[in-house]
Amino acid sequence: MLDDFINQFWPSTVDGLALGAIYALLALGYTMVYGVLRLINFAHADIFMVGTFAALWTVRTLDVSAVGGVALIGVVALMAVVGGAVAGGGAMLLEVAAYRPLRKRGASRLAALISAIGASIFIQQLMGTVLIHKVFGTSKEGGKLDVNEHFKKLSDVVDVGPILIRNDQLIVFVGAVVMMVALDQFVNRTKLGRGIRSTAQDPETAVLMGVNIDRVVQVTFLVGGVMAGVAAALYFLRFESTNYFVGFLLGIKAFTAAVLGGIGNLRGALVGGFTLGLLEMYGSSFFGSQWRDVVAFSVLILVLMFRPTGILGESLQRARA
Repeated sequence: MLDDFINQFWPSTVDGLALGAIYALLALGYTMVYGVLRLINFAHADIFMVGTFAALWTVRTLDVSAVGGVALIGVVALMAVVGGAVAGGGAMLLEVAAYRPLRKRGASRLAALISAIGASIFIQQLMGTVLIHKVFGTSKEGGKLDVNEHFKKLSDVVDVGPILIRNDQLIVFVGAVVMMVALDQFVNRTKLGRGIRSTAQDPETAVLMGVNIDRVVQVTFLVGGVMAGVAAALYFLRFESTNYFVGFLLGIKAFTAAVLGGIGNLRGALVGGFTLGLLEMYGSSFFGSQWRDVVAFSVLILVLMFRPTGILGESLQRARA
């Protein structure tokens, strides 16, 4: 086991960072909604799933195959735009339909949590029973959809000794980091970002200061959905397949990443995502690939036991204005 871990250290590191970037982007949606509403939006993973189908539709519409270099970057950028638009719009509809009526009536957080679970099942079954069959022409039982021919042409862009980085891994990592930096700047430097932080800190006072809570909440869902859509495009670049339940396990791992970094902390989602991705890949090389999910959820249990506030700990509601 130790020999396998040593031999696979650098490939596992590269794969772990690419996988962790996807976890981190998806975790941002969980952490933003929790920071503002103190709600775990379990339907967020299904918004990601919808984004993967938008990415699939984009690739099939363009009818591309075996693209590399600048052409591949262009295709991925278009996938990210389409996925972000579809997922962002879906997240806004989700907030209006599943959460806003409860918030207006002063419902408990338990009611909102139950609504989130119901919305998750609804979106998943809608995709599985209607859209996949009607639009993409496969059965719910089959479920899995992919690109008939690989649309990306793999090439090594970094080859230094034991470190070998493919173009798809580099695009995933760089794309995710760019989106995370943009979101961090948006929250910390824009007027809407200040509104999000003030609502997270004290919603009653924010209302007295003229902040439109409904607008802030909708923007929060929109931004989280866009991040999920971009994560979906990067996921599809990496794995070239999707299905109507792809968000279930990935969503739980992204939530684990959010908890690991510090739920409600945007930079914590970044740290938690990369940490979880690395731990998963290191665990796979040391114990075997069948232990990959066990490692991920063992990390969640250990974090909740010994550091429930996460690695960074500071939440969005306590962030400085």
